[in-house]
Amino acid sequence: MKSICVFCGSNSGSNSIYKEAAIQLARYLAGRNIKLVYGGGSIGLMGAISEAVLQQGGQVIGIIPKFLAEKELAQTNVTHLHIVDSMHERKALMAELSDGFIALPGGIGTLEELFEVYTWGQLGLHIKPCGLLNINGYYNHLISFLHHMVGEQFLKPINLDMLLIDQTPEGLLEKMAGYQSPKVNKWIESQSQT
Repeated sequence: MKSICVFCGSNSGSNSIYKEAAIQLARYLAGRNIKLVYGGGSIGLMGAISEAVLQQGGQVIGIIPKFLAEKELAQTNVTHLHIVDSMHERKALMAELSDGFIALPGGIGTLEELFEVYTWGQLGLHIKPCGLLNINGYYNHLISFLHHMVGEQFLKPINLDMLLIDQTPEGLLEKMAGYQSPKVNKWIESQSQT
């Protein structure tokens, strides 16, 4: 993989471990010459990961819509900053420029971005790996809910397994490097006899 898109919060969260994890991931990416593609902000975990990649001599591609450029204080010292017209354009360009996707802790924007590319993978629109960096158990409840979806037959187990999960950058990126997109129909056949 030459580039990884990282979705993460424009806030830092309540525990310093989240920022530490963003910096650890940044060092790992820069050390392996993997470009960071991210939302272009200079604050919160977004700012932490982009600054850390740059400090390690890595490349950073930021993508931010015009209306957020001032609110999130666009990171202007990145390798390349794309200022786009909409959130839709932002997500499409992030997906186009990335070989895989990782979600660090974040809010509903982080979840929305992750679930869009995860859905695209499930539908066969791309074959790129999607991962959760589950720092400090941040995503435990979400993971439990995804298992609930499988139990209720709204998600196939093989599609659940498309979302790679680990607690360390090394472990997650190792899983991503070995990822093979499943060739399976997303739709679940009815179990009823009617």
